[in-house]
Amino acid sequence: MEIEQLITPDCVFCAVPAKSKKRILQVISQYAAKQLGQTEIQEQDILDALLAREKLGSTGIGQGIALPHGRLNCNKSLALLLTSDEAIDYDAIDNAPVKVFFALLAPESECQDHLKSLALIAEKLSDKTVLKSVKNAITNQELYQAITN
Repeated sequence: MEIEQLITPDCVFCAVPAKSKKRILQVISQYAAKQLGQTEIQEQDILDALLAREKLGSTGIGQGIALPHGRLNCNKSLALLLTSDEAIDYDAIDNAPVKVFFALLAPESECQDHLKSLALIAEKLSDKTVLKSVKNAITNQELYQAITN
């Protein structure tokens, strides 16, 4: 699987204003609900799924990256890539603030595909050249190109 199969240009958001972990998760939920064509009640379901996963342990994987994810009662997977305008305290494993958020939402029935997608994202962002390009992107288009090159 290639990263282009996970993420589309309309699911990439550069320099999102957010000052806290909860706020960035709310923003992710809002964008996800719009992409899935959901209502506000379902936006809350997305946020609840992300927060429930965070309670199990932070999805901040270090080097300024977080992989917030959750499983929902939905029909399709959705990936979103966001950078925040400022690095956020996210309780990452290395205690460093986070600026890159690659969120993944998947149907409850797709456990294996969900795990494979998370592994693909982590592998892509472990490339120092890719990560530097992602962090330095200043437009949505640059951010999409950075993650897909």
